[in-house]
Amino acid sequence: MQTKKESKGLKKEQRIVEKAERAKKYSLATPWQLALFPASTAAGTLFMMLMTSVSYYAAGVVGLGTVIASIIITGSRIFDGITDLIVGFFLDRLNGKFGKIRPFFIIGYLLMSVATLVMFFTAHLVPQGIRLIYFIMLFAVYIIGYAFVSVAGSSANPILTNDPKQRPLLGGISVIYATLFGVIIGMLTPLYLVPKYGGFNSAGLFQELVTIVIIAAGVLYGLAIAGIWKKDRIENFGLGDSNHHRIKPKDVGPILKGNRPLQLFVFSAIADKLAMNIASNAVIAIMLYGIIIGDYSLSGYVLPITMIFNIVGIIFAVRYAGKVGLKKAFLTAAWGCIIVNASLFMLLWLGDPKQIGLHNFGLMKIGFFTLVVLASGFTTMASATTGPMLSDIIDYQLYKTGQFVPGTLATIYAFIDKAVTSIAPTIVGLVVALIGFKNAFPDVNTPYSNSIFWVTVFLAYITIIAAYSISIIAMKYYPLTKEKMEEVQIEIKARREKIETEEQQEILL
Repeated sequence: MQTKKESKGLKKEQRIVEKAERAKKYSLATPWQLALFPASTAAGTLFMMLMTSVSYYAAGVVGLGTVIASIIITGSRIFDGITDLIVGFFLDRLNGKFGKIRPFFIIGYLLMSVATLVMFFTAHLVPQGIRLIYFIMLFAVYIIGYAFVSVAGSSANPILTNDPKQRPLLGGISVIYATLFGVIIGMLTPLYLVPKYGGFNSAGLFQELVTIVIIAAGVLYGLAIAGIWKKDRIENFGLGDSNHHRIKPKDVGPILKGNRPLQLFVFSAIADKLAMNIASNAVIAIMLYGIIIGDYSLSGYVLPITMIFNIVGIIFAVRYAGKVGLKKAFLTAAWGCIIVNASLFMLLWLGDPKQIGLHNFGLMKIGFFTLVVLASGFTTMASATTGPMLSDIIDYQLYKTGQFVPGTLATIYAFIDKAVTSIAPTIVGLVVALIGFKNAFPDVNTPYSNSIFWVTVFLAYITIIAAYSISIIAMKYYPLTKEKMEEVQIEIKARREKIETEEQQEILL
């Protein structure tokens, strides 16, 4: 019989052999590359969370009004989608000495930092007659910067690794980073900034928040650049040759038309993201915790609790996706989201939400926290499997047409995504205005009403149930299973080796 020591040694040898076999078939990333690069996701999350509450600054501090502020943000997201397409075209053409990804991270970070810093420190101080245009111009600069970093982040994943086990791992680590820093900002606002400044209608709150975000994001983008440094080279782009795919705007239609997985992925992902953008709007959190439950500080404690279980969910998602493939793992998460959000709706409808408050304890509070944790875990699992799907689609395009155009494919998705999800702030703003809040959004001091309850549960839960139902239908026809992606990677590797052999023969001749 084997001793424990011998058994461990045998398992270690098996892992080494398995890794060596995978290295022959796939382009692997090192552990430190997998650990550092996803920091870019956390940096993007910090800026995104900062701007989720910009409507409060625009309406309450700058004085633009709730509907106008919501429409500006909606229009800005459509502009964001257009800039993504332009930035994606440039990224696919870029094969310089500094790579594709690093220059875009640096430029994007600088644009976002300057735009948000100037916005939150000066937009409320300029003359009333030019405030609207001044705010819009700064918002536009921020959007251009965000396009640079988001396109670079999406394009880097297929460059880092094409291993079917590492891709879910990369997606999982990205979500862990985003979750961790999202929780930090999520706790910082209700537990420190709101009590310090007395609410969201203070310029000081946004000025302190933007300073924190810029410093933290700078460190995180630095880590991401270090993680992609050795991979951001021409030999890791597509088939490893110097072919520049001169994609033009007129090529977008044929690419979208000819890539069935991209069509289904976009259809599924934009439905989910529209619902999540609505549900995660700062107004919804204030109405749910501050008005319906009656204890806004509770939202600050929910985040760290869910973070712990999110990490457990991510670990499960990564291992599960490595075994069954991204498609099956996502479907599991989608069903979980539907069931749990339906349960949350029923709990708040049939129970007494006031029993959930921080100083209460009972079945309502236990049930609410349990379901919130599960909902967050399944949503995180879905996010961890969605990101790597886009990398598979980029490789599928290379396999089918010979085109390595990660920037273009990522921005086709981003353009459609943002064009649709851009209506999320407008939906929230208009629905809230319909129940009487036309000049300012509901605050923690707003009294409870039945109309606030039904608007909140609809926007927070029913939209998510509908979105993931759409995703399940779309994924039924999604062709990139685990087996299909193995076929794709084998073919790409064979083509790469053929090109390398031909180039070596040319040198010898």
